Amino acid sequence: MNTLEAIFTRKSVRSFDSKEIEDEKIETLLKAAMSAPSAMNKQPWEFVVCKSEESRQKVISKMPFGKYKSPLIIIPCIKDSASVLVAKDLSNCDLGAASENILLAAHELGLGAVWCAIYPTKLLMNSIQKVLELPKGIIPFSALYIGYPSKDDKSVIKDKYDKKKVRML
Repeated sequence: MNTLEAIFTRKSVRSFDSKEIEDEKIETLLKAAMSAPSAMNKQPWEFVVCKSEESRQKVISKMPFGKYKSPLIIIPCIKDSASVLVAKDLSNCDLGAASENILLAAHELGLGAVWCAIYPTKLLMNSIQKVLELPKGIIPFSALYIGYPSKDDKSVIKDKYDKKKVRML
C-alpha cells in the first residue's frame, strides 16, 4: 500500500475482533507516532499503551463516548515539561500529527482504528489522567482504539474531498 492509498482508504473502525495485537505491530505503531513532525523538534509526547483488560476498562469508564471494545487503546499524551514557551501552544498540533501517523500505520498493518478526542476538554483530560495515574505534566490528548476489524464491521471508505471548501488564489 502506498502513502496516498493509505490516506484515501483509511476509515474509522468501531467494531473489533478480540484477537490480541502482536507486540511487533504495537512497536511499529509507536515508531510511526514518534516519526511525526513536531514544532522545533521538541517531540512533546509520551504514549500510554493499554493492553490489559483492566487498563482499557479504566479508560472506557471515563469516556463519555468511545466505549469501543478493542484489544488495544493507545493514549497519546502531551508531555508538558518537554515544551518550551514558544512551542508549548503547538503541542496539540504535534500530538495530532502523531495520532494520525498511528491511524495510518494501523491501516497499513491490517488493523482498524478510531480516534476519540480527550484534549481540550479539561474535565475529561483530568479524569483520564487520574484513572491512569499519570504524573502532573502528562496530559492525555486522545484515545486511539485499535484492533483487527470484526467481521461485523460496517465502516465504509468515504471520499471526503469537497471542491467548495477550496479557495484558489
